[in-house]
Amino acid sequence: MDAPRTKKRLTELDRPSPVEFAATEKISLSLILDDIRSANNVGSLFRTADGFALRHVYLCGITATPPHRDILKTALGATSTVSWSHHENCGTLVEGLVAAGTQVQCLEQTHGSTALSAFRVDTAQPLALVVGNEVNGVDQSVIDRSHGTIEIEQFGTKHSLNVAVSAGIALWALSRQLRP
Repeated sequence: MDAPRTKKRLTELDRPSPVEFAATEKISLSLILDDIRSANNVGSLFRTADGFALRHVYLCGITATPPHRDILKTALGATSTVSWSHHENCGTLVEGLVAAGTQVQCLEQTHGSTALSAFRVDTAQPLALVVGNEVNGVDQSVIDRSHGTIEIEQFGTKHSLNVAVSAGIALWALSRQLRP
């Protein structure tokens, strides 16, 4: 007989407290938000960054910053547990990260992109994933400064996924490669 599939209570999830989480080692993966126009998406991405214990979230350009009301509504406290910073220009940030030895990959549909299912993380260096504007995607100047592009394979009629959904899919796949 199968075990009952009753929902777990929050106390049964064995999650660290915010203080304990701050002291835990984060995986060598950061997220860069390039001109994300929806504060709700930003909050959702903060929550995802917390869920996968990312090292840092970089908010660039027009991307809203905490304590924006809509970010707080969807982040559910993750803005206080995830390390973050704001940068006016995403291209300049990417140049600096690359110069410091971070591998920067953009989540974008490009000629020559690598399928997410085929991408292998180089664990010898930190990785940063750039996700872009809900309408225009990652700016071409940012793509030009990065190491490459990763694409999520899709099989329907729509040309893209919501930025928070696509980032969640990619971060799950990448974090699996970085977890011991």
